[in-house]
Amino acid sequence: MMEQRDKRQRVLKLEGVVLRHSDWGEADRLIWLFTLELGKIRAVAKGVRKIRSRKAGHLEPFTRTSLLLAKGRDILLITQADTLDGFLTLREDLAGTTYASYIVELLDRFTYEEGENRALYRLLVESLRRLADEQDRDLVARYYELRLLDLVGFRPELFRCLGCGEEIQPQDQYFSAAEGGALCPRCGSGASGAQPISKDALKYMRHFQRSSFADAKKARMTTEVQRELENILQYYLTYLLEQRLNTPAFLRRLRQPERLIDLPDGLDQA
Repeated sequence: MMEQRDKRQRVLKLEGVVLRHSDWGEADRLIWLFTLELGKIRAVAKGVRKIRSRKAGHLEPFTRTSLLLAKGRDILLITQADTLDGFLTLREDLAGTTYASYIVELLDRFTYEEGENRALYRLLVESLRRLADEQDRDLVARYYELRLLDLVGFRPELFRCLGCGEEIQPQDQYFSAAEGGALCPRCGSGASGAQPISKDALKYMRHFQRSSFADAKKARMTTEVQRELENILQYYLTYLLEQRLNTPAFLRRLRQPERLIDLPDGLDQA
């Protein structure tokens, strides 16, 4: 009886999304996953690089998978994997693959192996599903960025000036990554690194920050405002991470089809 209990304790049944993987030994892979039950984890998939491996197709990036894992001496071992949602439509075009890769990369950069976060997991899965449904992918990405910032503790302040504390008025303002939000024209004009932000871009940031996705997707932004909002958020994300993300530059190049496009490192495996 005791032996059966110990065996159960050594086996975990989880649901997770594959973030990325790397080769491990001659035929294995080290898999990073964000799981519903444990948050971000690492696990080894034995023999998954062999041609006849049954697990390989279930452990590709941004696949939602049901997993059985065994507790090894130093690391978890994936003993079984079954796809719950492969988000196949995202793999059928380069733009879909790239947006999905961005969603996964952003979560990967902002999280550590620190335990359960069901809200983050739901946001990840819902965002991948929205991208797969081919909704406005730029809008999906902007909404995801702002909601993720909320959940990881970096919600930008958009309603009061972080310099003087006054309520932000309906006019062009500044955004400071160092301060973590909006500055009024008086405080922002002399602030080092602060970026101008139009009243329309700020309005949509506020809207996404406090709305459900059903309400957020009613937004009708001009292309100019979309690009401004993207640039402001990339400025903030880069400051927080202290490095640039890999995928955004490639997404911008996708909007210029006349140029020859090379895949960034790792994206051809996604």
